[in-house]
Amino acid sequence: MNDDICSQLGVTCTEEAESLRKSLLEIAGVSELFKALSDETRTRILYLVAQRELCVCDLAFLLDMTLPAISHHLRFLKVMRLVRSRKDGKNVFYSLDDDHVVALIELARAHYIDRT
Repeated sequence: MNDDICSQLGVTCTEEAESLRKSLLEIAGVSELFKALSDETRTRILYLVAQRELCVCDLAFLLDMTLPAISHHLRFLKVMRLVRSRKDGKNVFYSLDDDHVVALIELARAHYIDRT
């Protein structure tokens, strides 16, 4: 007999099981946010644009990366609605579109620091 398999279901009430299944709708799409944050470069970009509006050139300089690489990440972040852009002449400036993201980064940072 395998000890890893429950011999009795923990959710014995059908109503309770259905309620738990419906509660999963509340977190639909949340993993997409974590997917965006799972890349170190994207997290660093979000952290920087949360502090001030920056153009692609600024981000490339600060992160020591190429303009196309930064643009690639910014496109992804823009599709995810995590950054917004503002055009000024030939330059495009990026800023954070959702302050909740900074709270998540700070919380993760605090968790990481507490565990080290």
